[in-house]
Amino acid sequence: MSADEQAWGVDSEHGRLLDVLVCRPDNFRWLPTSAISRSTLDAGHQLDAELAASQHAALVSAYEEAGVRVHFLDPDPPLPYQVFTRDSSTMGPNGTVVTQPAQWWRRGEYAPVIRFHQEAEIPIRGMITAGTLEGGDVMIVEPGSVVIGAGETRTQEVAASQLAGWFREDGWEARVQPIPERYVHIDVLIAILGEKLAAACTEVLPAAAVEWLRGKGFDLIEVSEEQAFTLGVNAISLGGERVLSAAGAGELNAALRDRGLEVIEVDLSMFTLGGGGPHCLSQALRRERVG
Repeated sequence: MSADEQAWGVDSEHGRLLDVLVCRPDNFRWLPTSAISRSTLDAGHQLDAELAASQHAALVSAYEEAGVRVHFLDPDPPLPYQVFTRDSSTMGPNGTVVTQPAQWWRRGEYAPVIRFHQEAEIPIRGMITAGTLEGGDVMIVEPGSVVIGAGETRTQEVAASQLAGWFREDGWEARVQPIPERYVHIDVLIAILGEKLAAACTEVLPAAAVEWLRGKGFDLIEVSEEQAFTLGVNAISLGGERVLSAAGAGELNAALRDRGLEVIEVDLSMFTLGGGGPHCLSQALRRERVG
């Protein structure tokens, strides 16, 4: 990075996205990782690996066309869910935290994550040791405030509290929010898509969390439980009133366009059926600071 470029890190989910981390789906296959993927497997759907590769390439192209620099983790054959780079780390204002995925087939994801950050000289703020925590449960609400989901099956409250403590050391408000296990991660229920703008499944998200967001002045785009379960909330802001969203997120995409935002739709069906959407497939490494 040249000296005039901003340091690695993010202080929001909506500042202009500069750098993102992804992983090609070379080893991707569906496993019963969650209620979402179990529903897919129970319905008899079959993964099309060539289509998955094509859809992921379209995601990368969408980022590049939007001016985002794309970085890649090295695919490791024993790690079928490594493609969901949001979970194996979480980026904050002062560097990355390496997380601790819950399921045995994801435990090894820490290794390529650490190698990548060391080689790229991106600071590692810490490593989760208190229990299991996955990055999809970490949502920066606005500069100085973060919410960490704790459904216990994937992110345990004890590990969420460890991460919350580090944010508080940095002067942030950190809320640990219990969520229903069925919805896997908090980014299945909430997405921050602009300044004071969030998508939320208010039918499922605990009422206290909904009121907390509204108390901060957020305009909430309400997405139905049915759409949330198919990753209809799980979009990612590119900044500048642009949002990258799955083509299947009909309710959200229409509501964003009604508010005047540009929506870049990508067909990611092979991944949403496997339990993750655009936000899950992408780890923001650097955004323009907005705080």
